[in-house]
Amino acid sequence: MPVAVSLRAREARAGLALVSPTVLIVLLVVVLPFLWTIVMSFQRLRLIDLQNVFDITLTLRNFQTVLGSADLWEMVRTTLVYSIGGTVLSVGAGLATALALRHRFPGRMIIRAFVLVPYVIPVVSAALVWRTLLNPQFGPVNVFGVDVLGWDRPVGFLSERFHRVELFGAGFDVPIALLTVIAFEAWKTFPLAFLFILARLQGLPRDLEEAARVDGATPLQRFRYVVAPQLSGVIALLVLLRFIWTFQNFNDVYLLTRGAAGTEVVAVQVYQYLVSRNDVGGAAALGLLMSVVLIIAFAVYYRYGVLKQESEV
Repeated sequence: MPVAVSLRAREARAGLALVSPTVLIVLLVVVLPFLWTIVMSFQRLRLIDLQNVFDITLTLRNFQTVLGSADLWEMVRTTLVYSIGGTVLSVGAGLATALALRHRFPGRMIIRAFVLVPYVIPVVSAALVWRTLLNPQFGPVNVFGVDVLGWDRPVGFLSERFHRVELFGAGFDVPIALLTVIAFEAWKTFPLAFLFILARLQGLPRDLEEAARVDGATPLQRFRYVVAPQLSGVIALLVLLRFIWTFQNFNDVYLLTRGAAGTEVVAVQVYQYLVSRNDVGGAAALGLLMSVVLIIAFAVYYRYGVLKQESEV
């Protein structure tokens, strides 16, 4: 018995030694900065006051300022529309592309390689390309639209909050700038969803689909009853990850519109608090509120995704 206990103790110490570097990195890179953000969110801090950050005087003033802002709920609505729209388009495009490139055909590998291009392009370069293409003065998209499609005037895809669209005799005000940044987000990130879903598709047993085909099931029926149920887990995970990443995304919106024309998301406002106002406490408070939303999203996924799958096993 003592020998067995000693062996287990050595194994436990060895395991602790192996995981301790990872635990230390997580503490230094994730946990401590998050705790520091919580502390700063309850202090009236400017950039010039950071040297006195440990002279703690707690206050709720930052949260009162943030929650009392007249533009807060409009920004939250914009952020949710941007996050949900970008997530749905990204995962949907990834699913459609994975299904289209699943089976063998000449040139499939080349097309798969090209599909990954938007994801590997630096975001600064991609944003510059889109800004050039959509420029209302000399952008190829507007030139083609005016000269070939007969548009009345160039469209400010990144500078107009709303654009009037006439369809079947009815007019609609379309939030063109917001839709454009959503499209950019989906275009930039759908290759990741494509890779996840394609990897899962490659692992599906072919005999199930073949049996359904022999039984006379149509392609749509085979997808609905055979393929889709086996993709639900990876799609749910992708939706969670993409929502989290899009909700806190700053680069895309700022590089394309600087948050103008109805595209100011919460992440851009955090930047404005920190850089334009030098308000570290306000930025920390707003960032903490963003974290609460993301924690709720993860809790929903865990409750209706992970626990449900475990109960079915």
